[in-house]
Amino acid sequence: MLAQLISRVRRNHGLEHATIHVLSEKYKNFSAQGNSNHKGFSLNIYGNISEEDVASAVEEAFRRMKKGERQLAVHPNCGTVLLTTATMAALAAQASFAFEQRRQKQSSMSLAVLLGALPTAILAVVFSLIVSRPIGVQLQAKYTVEGDLQEMELQSIRPVQPSPVTRLFQLLLTGGSQTNAKSYRVTTIN
Repeated sequence: MLAQLISRVRRNHGLEHATIHVLSEKYKNFSAQGNSNHKGFSLNIYGNISEEDVASAVEEAFRRMKKGERQLAVHPNCGTVLLTTATMAALAAQASFAFEQRRQKQSSMSLAVLLGALPTAILAVVFSLIVSRPIGVQLQAKYTVEGDLQEMELQSIRPVQPSPVTRLFQLLLTGGSQTNAKSYRVTTIN
């Protein structure tokens, strides 16, 4: 039961990403953000893309994945990649400060430790930013998305009212430059 639930979430997450890939092939000036669960996914579009074009992109992504384009399930801007990057950067910085604290034989953080560790911490974070992206993509492909939709079918694609969280992401993703936020709920079965 739990394995089936997780499989559905992973397949919906993959279809969410595939939809964003299809939209990205056709439109250049938009941002998107989504989240998936076992019933489907929500998709927030920030830009001038019509409801018909979003529905068409979902259907095209579904068809292409069903025909074997499993790679569409993986997206470089997925939250899995962002979380991996943030975790690795935080750990790199923390390790640099801890190492410097030990090197200076200090029992707690001090200004001397902070200043001594800062160049190393910056380099460690930059290195982690470089290596974390491919690691995050691999983690995503292995654990959080599935490119094989199996027996999944589309049930509905409908516009919904953008939530306050959608409005917050609109501000973060577009700097407030895109006033056109639209939200959709895609429901799947099986």
